[in-house]
Amino acid sequence: MDYQLKGRVALVTGGAAGIGRAAALAFARDGAKVVVSDVNVAGGEETLRLVRESGGDAIFVAADVSKTADVKSLVASAVERFGRVDCAFNNAGIEGENAPTADCSEENWDRVLSINLRGIWLCMKHEIPQMLSQGSGAIVNMSSIAGLVGFGGLPAYVASKHGIVGLTKTAALEYATQGIRINAVCPGVIRTEMIDRITGGDPATEAQFTEMEPVKRMGTPEEVANAVLWLCSDAASFVTGHTMVVDGGAVAQ
Repeated sequence: MDYQLKGRVALVTGGAAGIGRAAALAFARDGAKVVVSDVNVAGGEETLRLVRESGGDAIFVAADVSKTADVKSLVASAVERFGRVDCAFNNAGIEGENAPTADCSEENWDRVLSINLRGIWLCMKHEIPQMLSQGSGAIVNMSSIAGLVGFGGLPAYVASKHGIVGLTKTAALEYATQGIRINAVCPGVIRTEMIDRITGGDPATEAQFTEMEPVKRMGTPEEVANAVLWLCSDAASFVTGHTMVVDGGAVAQ
């Protein structure tokens, strides 16, 4: 599928695996130059290798999105290497520990909110000025269906993902007349390492997750990546402040 992103520069956080890796590869296949970032250096460099093997032009920049200096350096590295940032997929995030609200530790709460919500805010804080200087840009933030409905046992994760939806809408309104579109994707149950960690590979638990989906299967990282690329493309030129659900119908129930 051609999203006509050839020659554009795409920044992808959380690019070491799963949806982030799928998005980096998809951007590269469409002709974009890719900046892959993650705290997982080995995984990020593997994504870089895969992008380059596919014929893509890319760099890897190690960065912790919860740290201002890392995010500032990440955006600066993208501009230094490629001259601009046209698309940003702020994807980095963690699920945190599973526990009811009253049993959620302060450490878990702070860590999840710091990476998932503060991280996306910091990314936008440094991506937006660069896009303003260019006169254009498209940002896609990673939320979740947990940003639209509640899930017991994951209070910090759910709070962070709801926060991302609100932050996305606010930023979209602020920059709507300045050439920057800002949207979010809300995946359902996607076959990734995160789901594998939650299910522990237990077939019965996996079946419960599959049963959540009206289509009776888990989604793939590539299916989410397709939504991200569309939101970054000119085909979505009238779409901003939107939370695109990619969930096999889960929240329609």
